Amino acid sequence: MKLVVGLGNPGKKYDRTKHNMGFMTIDKLMEEYAQTQTKKDFEAEYCKFKVDGETVFLVKPLTFMNESGRAVRFLMGYYQIQPEEIMVIQDDLDMPIGKVRLRAKGSAGGHNGIKSIISSVGTKDFKRIKIGIQHPQKQTVVNWVLTPFTKDNEPVALAGIDKAADAVKDWIAGDSFDQLMNKYN
Repeated sequence: MKLVVGLGNPGKKYDRTKHNMGFMTIDKLMEEYAQTQTKKDFEAEYCKFKVDGETVFLVKPLTFMNESGRAVRFLMGYYQIQPEEIMVIQDDLDMPIGKVRLRAKGSAGGHNGIKSIISSVGTKDFKRIKIGIQHPQKQTVVNWVLTPFTKDNEPVALAGIDKAADAVKDWIAGDSFDQLMNKYN
């Protein structure tokens, strides 16, 4: 089983904001896998399908960023998903816009969505794809992450989403996470 969780905030107000890089990657994956039907249950919007016999979940928690772990915990419990079967896609302030970095495990690094998942799952040992959104120069972090990219930065951000989606597809197709880190980092 593969549980791919994109972090973000639900609602039109947050569409295409920097904090929703995970949601945008899930949307891209749903498009690429031709998934049009989603369920709203377990405090998440998700779809479940098979790729070469492998069950795949594409998930957007509906709990808002800071409580993302609740949805992950509910889905893990109901479907008997193990931490090693989870991949979380998140935004990262400490990387340039659009840069992608894969990590097999680690601390939350100040990211409240990851803190919530670590707390709810009970381990730091789950895969992550981080997509850079850059640290703000002249505004607060809260204002920065909740605004869209500029017209100049949007193509770079979208390229990062494409790269993250490619990494997820390779993982679903059977590449080991070590192979993915060598290829995408």
